[in-house]
Formats: sequence, structure tokens, C-alpha cells
Amino acid sequence: MTRALMTESASVEPDDVRIIRALQIAPRASFAAIASALGLTEGAVNRRYRRLRADGVIRVAGVVNPGALGQSRWLVRLRCRPGSVAAIAEALAKRADVNWVALSAAGCEITCATQSRTREQREDLLGQRLPRTAAVIDINAFAMLRQFLGGRGHYWSALEGTLSAEEESALGSGGPPFTEFPVVTREPLRLTPEDERMLDALAADGRASLVDLATAADLTPGRVSRRLAVLLQHRVVHIDVEIAAAALGYHARANLWLRVHPSAVKGAGRTLAQEPEVAFVAAISGPWNIHAVAHCRDLDELFEFTSDRIGSLTGLQSMEVSPVLRHIKQAGTRLSDDGLLQPSGARARR
Repeated sequence: MTRALMTESASVEPDDVRIIRALQIAPRASFAAIASALGLTEGAVNRRYRRLRADGVIRVAGVVNPGALGQSRWLVRLRCRPGSVAAIAEALAKRADVNWVALSAAGCEITCATQSRTREQREDLLGQRLPRTAAVIDINAFAMLRQFLGGRGHYWSALEGTLSAEEESALGSGGPPFTEFPVVTREPLRLTPEDERMLDALAADGRASLVDLATAADLTPGRVSRRLAVLLQHRVVHIDVEIAAAALGYHARANLWLRVHPSAVKGAGRTLAQEPEVAFVAAISGPWNIHAVAHCRDLDELFEFTSDRIGSLTGLQSMEVSPVLRHIKQAGTRLSDDGLLQPSGARARR
């Protein structure tokens, strides 16, 4: 599967995919360390990384997890009047507390994910602004109850096998995986003003040097290093390697809404988390108790995946497959023509 993936895009070469996988494993590793692990030159890794960023194939960014700060996360489905969807989607994408926006259902539905840092911020969006928007016909909000897969991108198993076990071992690890965990921690961490400034710098560039982070936070590099380790350990932030899936040959994306027998939800979520096509899966409130995001090469592969492998899940009662027409924002990163947009002023780091 991976070898075919490597050659599907004329702009993404086999060594590019190897570098992407290396970054997924150790997103803040130096170019020298990546080059040593992969048997490439540091200059080659540097050039390829900069080109991948410039072409909108990848983006490395620090993504804050509001659950570690005591706040819940929600998925929202909006049914809108024809002609109004694009404007509403753009308005949602501009909000810092909305980190995922997609259009589906023939362009009449918006699906988005919120990560409000305060209860007031969440209630303003879900309880005031969206319901009062005249173009919104219907709104459904679902609380995330348990996340089975998401966050650290190297656990999207589509890229497994790109590197040898020895190459992956040489890269070490960029921190604990964001595999199954409670959405909201029982012991939230409090952020300091210095933390906030450091997280803002990481959001712009997840590979920002300790010196640059120290300058942003007004701390010493040593203190920044120790504090960043604490924030990573407590899952307040993870360094995410966002990938433009289309550049790797995945042109069919879909939101999957599953209704599973309550006794089978955990098993179904854990099974889905192991599927190469699945990039995110969580248990949610409401009539659909599991939500997943699937990436397939084309609609036929999506059909085979959903009918054969998902259709045979133990406890599955019903399923809705909602193909994504256009991604506006993913993991806090804006997209244009399936390419990831780098924030203005962000520079490629060594």
C-alpha cells in the first residue's frame, strides 16, 4: 500500500514521503538527525522539507488540546440555505476556536469541530451566534466523549511501513501518542501568560527553535525546554504534522456517522483506530455514537472500505457516509485547492 502511495503524485517523491514519516515520528527533530536516520544529506532534507511546505503538502504546528485545560470539545453539523454555505464556512474557519471545517451534502452542509478554551467562548458560538444566523436551517451539536484516534499524525497507519524499524528507532519519539484517552481531563492544567505566548509561537511553527520560543515567551531557552516538556506530557499541546492527503493520492474523504450498540462502542472505536483509511475516530453524544474521518484514494475504495470492513463491525446498527466536497480547515490549518496554507510570517526551521 505504501509503495504505491509513494509514486501516485508527481510532486511527491519516495524520499519526500520518507521525510514526512520521519517528521510524524519526531516532528521537532533537526534536519541533521533526520538525514542521519534516513541516509540522506542534511541539505537534501532541508530542501525537500522547504519545498513540501511551500507546495502545501505538509505543515508542522503546535495544536492545543482544550480537554487538558478542562474544556469539552464538540462536533457540529449545520444544514444551510443554498448560496450561504461558503460565507458561513469561511466565517467559522476564521475563528480560533474552530479547528476543522468541511463542506458536504451537495454543498448544503457544514461539519466543524470546536475547541473553545472557555465555556463562555463555546456558549457564544453554539448558543448564540450560530442559532441566530438566518441562513442556518438546522444545527446539531455532539459532545466528544472519548477519542480513539487523532492528534499525533504518525499514528495514522496509512504511512506505516514507509521506514524500516531501524530507521524509526533511530528517530526516537516526539512524545506520547494521542491514542485513546478521555476528552476532558479530571485534573486540568493552568496556563501561565508565558505558556500562552509559547503556544502561540508553536501554533505558527511547530518546529520553532527553543531560542525563538524563549524570545516569544520572554523566558530562557532552558526554562522553555522544561515547560514545553511538561505541556507535552500533560497533553496540553501536541506537535502535529498536517498532511494534504490529496498530495499522497487520497482524493476521497468522508465523514462517517455510525450508530453502534452501546456495549460495542469501545470495541468499534478501537477497531476503527487501527484501519489505515481512518485519520480520526471518537465516541460522541447523540443518535450517532461514533464519528470517524476516512481518507481513500477514490470513491470506489471508499465504497469497498465502508461496505466490507466497516459494515462488518460488531454491533453496527446503521451508518451514514457523507463525502467531503471541500476542506476549508483541518487541525487549525486553512486549505486552498487541497493545499495547506502556511501562516503569514512563518518560516521553515532547521
